[in-house]
Amino acid sequence: MSLAGLRRFIDAIAALARICAPPVLRIALALPFLRSGLTRWDGFPALSPATLYLFEEQFKLHVLGREYGFPAPDHLALLTASAEIVLPVLLLLGLGTRLAALALLVMTAVIQLVIPEGWANFHLYWAALAIAILALGPGGLSIDYWIARRLASPSHGGFRPNA
Repeated sequence: MSLAGLRRFIDAIAALARICAPPVLRIALALPFLRSGLTRWDGFPALSPATLYLFEEQFKLHVLGREYGFPAPDHLALLTASAEIVLPVLLLLGLGTRLAALALLVMTAVIQLVIPEGWANFHLYWAALAIAILALGPGGLSIDYWIARRLASPSHGGFRPNA
């Protein structure tokens, strides 16, 4: 293979990566949160007793060498369980992608404070995925992209997205 042929091959692979990377990143970040969220319910809208127990008794914030319980743990459990379903679904659809990724990045930071030893196994990777999504956007295979293209049409004043 000639140098020019190798260059064309590498360019083709890079073009394919630009198409595939955003949805793969979205799926990779969505799945662990969605799987966790599905375990938190005992038939919607009731949270499982295990989830309530975790937020009331087990989960503590580790800050500056001390442990602190969550304020309003039942409400926080409901908010978390809901977010662990809604945010991954938004990511999978590519709708409100950057906002969903930012929210999951914040959740990851809180989870890091609750389970400090999890940084190397999970939290670092979740944060990296969220940051990549924030940087790259939702990609062309997303509802955000389709909406932005629709808004970019001449009938909508020519808005130009950075999807």
